[in-house]
Amino acid sequence: MTRTAAPLVAWLYVPGDRPERFTKAIDSGADAVILDLEDAVLPAAKEAALDNVVAFLRERESDERRVQVHVRMNAPRGERGAADAAALATVRPDGVRVPKVESPEDVDAVVAMVGEGVPVDCLLESALGVENAAVIAAHPAVRSLALGEADLTAELSLRGDGAFSWLRTRIVVASAAAGLAAPGMAAYVDVRDTEGLYASCLRGRELGMFGRSAIHPRQVPVIRRAFRPTEEEVARAREIAEAAEGASAESTRGGGAIALADGRFIDAPVVTAALRTLALAESIGDHEPG
Repeated sequence: MTRTAAPLVAWLYVPGDRPERFTKAIDSGADAVILDLEDAVLPAAKEAALDNVVAFLRERESDERRVQVHVRMNAPRGERGAADAAALATVRPDGVRVPKVESPEDVDAVVAMVGEGVPVDCLLESALGVENAAVIAAHPAVRSLALGEADLTAELSLRGDGAFSWLRTRIVVASAAAGLAAPGMAAYVDVRDTEGLYASCLRGRELGMFGRSAIHPRQVPVIRRAFRPTEEEVARAREIAEAAEGASAESTRGGGAIALADGRFIDAPVVTAALRTLALAESIGDHEPG
């Protein structure tokens, strides 16, 4: 993890038919803004929403901002999705978020319409999509996986946040096996329940997920706080990193254990995790809004 590739922590959804909110979203502190053409937009407003998004992407000065702009298009197998993809090919956002992906062929269809080089973030919103998570993640155009938890709740009759533990673990493993970044969490729909959002983020973090989508600016700082390493984690990681630095180069190269001052032993994977924690703490801290 490097300073030039800081991880995205919070993505903020903005309805495509509310162009007056686009710039405000850019200034919200989110790492990426997702201009939404799908669920947040009523059918009668979808064409106007697409016009708004294309106009914004065409006019923005992306080189002057750190914030990425992604677009959630409509499902690629439908007429509306094809129209979205054709229009987005002319402006090339920083990524396309594709709902209802169920196979690598769905990704092929998006790439054929949008063009190569635009990262594809896949939303798995059905049992079939989750079952095919590994082969979808392995597609060369795919940047990330995420769950469409509202659709999965309906299809699988799930109840409660804990019901998603296995599904979340499934896409964490599929992402890691394909060399992708850890998947971000789906949006938390109760925008007033910041304590519940924070607790849910911690549960996702325990499962290996990283970052989360937001549907209101007030959720962004909560998400960032939840995924930032704690002071205790940073102190522990610094102790490990310093011990590793003081160990002999030969021992480190050979994968041998390193003794800490309190008598505990650590090995190379623990050192790698500690260095990742320190880089993450620095990255998130450096990019706090304000």
